[in-house]
Amino acid sequence: MNRKIHVIVLACCVGICQIGWGQTLKSYRQVIPNSTVAFDMQAIPSGTLFLGSPNAEVGRNADEGPQQKINLEAFWMGKTEVTYDEYQLFFEEDRDPAPKPAKEGPDAITRPSPPYIDFTLGMGKVGGYPANSMQHFAALMYCKWLYAKTQIFYRLPTEAEWEYACKAGGKGAYSSLNVNEKLEDYAWIATNSGDKYHLVAQKKPNAWGLYDMLGNVHEWVLDQYEPTYSSNKQAHHAIFKDKYADAVVRGGSYRDEVKMARSASRLAADPVWNRRDPQEPKSKWWNADAPFVGFRIMRPVKQPSPEEVRAFFDQYLKDY
Repeated sequence: MNRKIHVIVLACCVGICQIGWGQTLKSYRQVIPNSTVAFDMQAIPSGTLFLGSPNAEVGRNADEGPQQKINLEAFWMGKTEVTYDEYQLFFEEDRDPAPKPAKEGPDAITRPSPPYIDFTLGMGKVGGYPANSMQHFAALMYCKWLYAKTQIFYRLPTEAEWEYACKAGGKGAYSSLNVNEKLEDYAWIATNSGDKYHLVAQKKPNAWGLYDMLGNVHEWVLDQYEPTYSSNKQAHHAIFKDKYADAVVRGGSYRDEVKMARSASRLAADPVWNRRDPQEPKSKWWNADAPFVGFRIMRPVKQPSPEEVRAFFDQYLKDY
């Protein structure tokens, strides 16, 4: 049976959003403590999303509906996909600056098994390339590690949060694409990527200042896959069934044609992404055949208590 798991969520110009009571939500840069590695979080205003795609949208798949109206509170979204520079601090412990997260106890952080091949396939690592080839579990554990380092709660966005941030107030199929612009101006897809991912933030951002929401690498979201949107799907709920269910990636990748790089396009994880894994059982950390998969993080306005954070990660990580 599907379980609805409650997750904490939180006039706008790019970088500053009005959130009521005279308060503003501002974009900011987060430095990972005791390192020179930093990432940018973009302020996303509250508003309304028509989740999914209309029946007449070109390239539409049946799992993008039924379309429904969802209200969202303001939050922060990663300005770019998580980069290799950021992710490397997590999966290579010798690079992780002190204080290191605990290895035992309720807040313990486990690290990925060492990569058994070069998952980048020579496409690029440090310097701003997107982290790639991780499993859904690994993306979630990175969020837990990041909380241990910063004491700020970051997580994967829900499908609704991701699509809302991608569309950036627009209603078209391709984010905030303007008249006379091409998708290739905003995204690395099959027609312009050269069959490889690229440095983040090289294309135009969408209307809310987010880069590479479409193309480059697919992005994990919090939800597990279901073939249609349930009638009571909400922004602050993620679909979670069990450890055998497939998680969802969004946004298309450098390998995809235009129709897969639409704001409403969804894709369930596929076991074929890890078919060459030499380990038995298969790794819960890496996807040996998915250099086209990465992720992006979000942060809610209202920060949960340490107890709530622990409960969140217990819920999402325990079934793996």
